[in-house]
Amino acid sequence: MPRPHNNPRPPRYDAVLACSELAARDAKLGKLIQRVGPFTMRVSSTQSPFEALVESIIYQQIHGKAAAAIHSRLLESFYPVTSNEHFAAQHLLDCPNEQLRAAGLSHNKSLALRDLAAKTIDGTVPTLARIRRMSDEAIIEHLTQVRGIGRWTVEMLLIFRLGRPNVLPVDDYGVRKGFALTFGKLKPTDKATPMDLPKADVMHRRAKKWQPWCSVASWYLWRACDLAARKLDS
Repeated sequence: MPRPHNNPRPPRYDAVLACSELAARDAKLGKLIQRVGPFTMRVSSTQSPFEALVESIIYQQIHGKAAAAIHSRLLESFYPVTSNEHFAAQHLLDCPNEQLRAAGLSHNKSLALRDLAAKTIDGTVPTLARIRRMSDEAIIEHLTQVRGIGRWTVEMLLIFRLGRPNVLPVDDYGVRKGFALTFGKLKPTDKATPMDLPKADVMHRRAKKWQPWCSVASWYLWRACDLAARKLDS
């Protein structure tokens, strides 16, 4: 699960109302909400869609600390040009391959970042002003045209950058494991196997109760994994 760090702020929707309605509609989810406590999720408030997706691509399939180091080196490599931590799509298109390799980016991720930059310039990746007026599914349809960006990546953008309230990332391992811990037979002391994790249709059926607060429910399912990990460590 991404952890916003660029001047994070609470989402603009009413989280207290969301938690109250979720607990009233789903007793088991209500028990989890009670155990976890207040909804403290924050969203990044300064990144453009381009910058947020650059970071998402870097973080794909590698450990968080390693990804953070690569992202930091990439930002620093543009300081001589930009004098700050923000660089534009054209900067990325114009930089040499050696600069991307020096930051620690693989060949495939370098290609994905350059495709992201090109599609930002041609308008496939909408501006922040435009993306705010688009539906969740329209955003997913546009952004998954970029090399290396799948539905999950866009869902993380919707939840943690745009603060959309009704996103259920059914392919996210943490959400699936949290679902199994909360509604299935998986115990905190068990090691989760693929057989323990719910299928998408099972999650969607239960999530009908959660509309229009699936993002809030997802956040609590991630927290269920944190609670289980602490129990294992104790």
